[in-house]
Amino acid sequence: MPLTMADVDRFESSRPRLEAIAYRLLGSATEAEDVVQETFLRWQAADIDRIKVPEAWLTKVLTNLCLNQLTSARARREIYVGQWLPEPLLSGDPMLGPADTAEQRESVSYAVLTLMERLSPNERAVYVLREAFDYPHQEIAGILDITEAASQQIFHRAKKHLADGKVRTEVDEAAARRIVQEFLTAATSGRTEPLVRLLTEDAISVGDGGGKVPARAKAFEGALAVATFMRGLFKPGKAKRAIAGGSPEVYASTANGDPAVVAVVGGRVVGVLCLEVTAEGVAAFRNQVNPDKLERATKRWAAADHGEPLLIAF
Repeated sequence: MPLTMADVDRFESSRPRLEAIAYRLLGSATEAEDVVQETFLRWQAADIDRIKVPEAWLTKVLTNLCLNQLTSARARREIYVGQWLPEPLLSGDPMLGPADTAEQRESVSYAVLTLMERLSPNERAVYVLREAFDYPHQEIAGILDITEAASQQIFHRAKKHLADGKVRTEVDEAAARRIVQEFLTAATSGRTEPLVRLLTEDAISVGDGGGKVPARAKAFEGALAVATFMRGLFKPGKAKRAIAGGSPEVYASTANGDPAVVAVVGGRVVGVLCLEVTAEGVAAFRNQVNPDKLERATKRWAAADHGEPLLIAF
């Protein structure tokens, strides 16, 4: 039976929530869009008059599609070239989803999305539905076809796996800009010491080039090693300009709620460097330079007012 306009409107009203759930589960905006579209096709083929609670039905279908995707994604990531990082979402992207509570904001942070790779698909689903979207365990149990007690146990296990002892400092747009400016000043000073002072002793730096852009396969660890790398990263060089396709304009922004350095060449985002900020200093840099994971960021950047660049790199 063909969908009525009311049926289409009902699905479209759920799309933002479905995309936000799928992004948190998959760490990829592109894959999230794909599974939401597949969910629509399932909706289109269903006997909608027999669906008592459309929101619950759509969430169940979407979540199970994501679980299947996560199982195959694990196999793909075993042969991924270099480090794997999620696809960053720039400030204001609707796919970031709800951000009313600290738990919701934390659940979409770049650090937590990266740590969620430690979780099993079921753990990831329970954590996202409970922590980010406040689904009661009874509903989660129905979505995943498990008991309510099992949902509670899985949630506590997931929270334990995600605990790394670091407490992120939440920042607003203005604070994020100040942090990025301070970092760039230190990174372009030509000296290592100013950078070391900004970092925690156990700071790390991870880059994802996906085998398409040079990125070190192993993370830099420790304040001195990270500071030395960052100083070199912002040092001018012909090879860097060739890789980037020109001299990047560097801006301060936020990605997934974290302070971020955004590098742009000819309107194309070529890098998003997310800073994980704690009370002790910057604990981690996560640099996404895989062009396949920056397409949405480029579209978002083109539609946003981002002001003047802080500097021209390389």
